[in-house]
Amino acid sequence: QVQLVESGGGLVQAGGSLRLSCAASGSIFSINDMKWYRQAPGMQRELVASATSGGVTYEAVSVKGRFTISRDNAKNTVYLQMTSLKPEDTAVYYCNADVVPNKSTWWQSFDYWGRGTQVTVSS
Repeated sequence: QVQLVESGGGLVQAGGSLRLSCAASGSIFSINDMKWYRQAPGMQRELVASATSGGVTYEAVSVKGRFTISRDNAKNTVYLQMTSLKPEDTAVYYCNADVVPNKSTWWQSFDYWGRGTQVTVSS
């Protein structure tokens, strides 16, 4: 079993910054993509950013230039540095990881989600 634990959310004023972390633990041989999603009240969950194990990153248009995703493969951890926060960034932020649990079955991977961390940006 694999657990993803997010941290770093909170309440911040518009224009402020937060850094989210997501640490994966458990039965892990390797992790393919690690991603951040967010879901605002009444809205669908949306992809915010992703990072491959090789370091290729993607940020959604709505956050590009303000948010930066990074990961530490040795620690099985992904980060989301958020700057110039806006009230519309208010949401629950979820971590997602595509995990390969066993070296012997390296072609098999499983999708895991964290429980989410609340980010609230006040105007």
